[in-house]
Amino acid sequence: MSRKIKRGYYVKGQFVEEGSELDIELKAEMKGTTELSKTDLKREMDRLQQLGEDLLTLRADLLAGLDLSEKLQDALAEAKRITNFEGRRRQMQFIGKLMRLLEPETIAAAQAALETQHKGSAEEKLALHQAEQWRDRLLANDAALTEWLSVAHTQGNEPDPQHLRALIRQARKDAQAKQPPESAGAAVRHGKAYREIFQHVKTTLSAEDQGTDAH
Repeated sequence: MSRKIKRGYYVKGQFVEEGSELDIELKAEMKGTTELSKTDLKREMDRLQQLGEDLLTLRADLLAGLDLSEKLQDALAEAKRITNFEGRRRQMQFIGKLMRLLEPETIAAAQAALETQHKGSAEEKLALHQAEQWRDRLLANDAALTEWLSVAHTQGNEPDPQHLRALIRQARKDAQAKQPPESAGAAVRHGKAYREIFQHVKTTLSAEDQGTDAH
């Protein structure tokens, strides 16, 4: 089996493989003083190793869209399985070395994928928070139902007011029935009506976000 020929060059009789740490350091020294180059090199190495660690949290569909080498993909999968602290530390160093071999376009794509995931997570959390706020307002104040029906109407959603009122009354009854007198201060247990109100609000708000994105 033929060995893969390494690409590189010689410096003072020493072979320097392209993409190696020595290659990066030598190229960095050409840009300025040695001390500054080493500082920049260390910063870049740390940045790429952190980027590799961040890839461990990337969704499978976004990760699959990146042009990563098979060796790097295997290294990331192995890192997820390692629980030993020292073993994981060594594995992350290995991943950092592999990250330094990536093309700039691939690194940029990885950063963009992480930003896409972060943005989606933030928007989902905000939507859930808004749905929770509306649900609590509907249960706390009868006047909030009129305001909510107006919001739903602007999104082309025409919920049945009588049905919503029935759900609200049932959710209030469930909260009182499921809270024994001696458990004052404990977390309130909720029933099906409570969850249905939340789901209705969440679905309506999601439709609103989709409409905004479409525009």
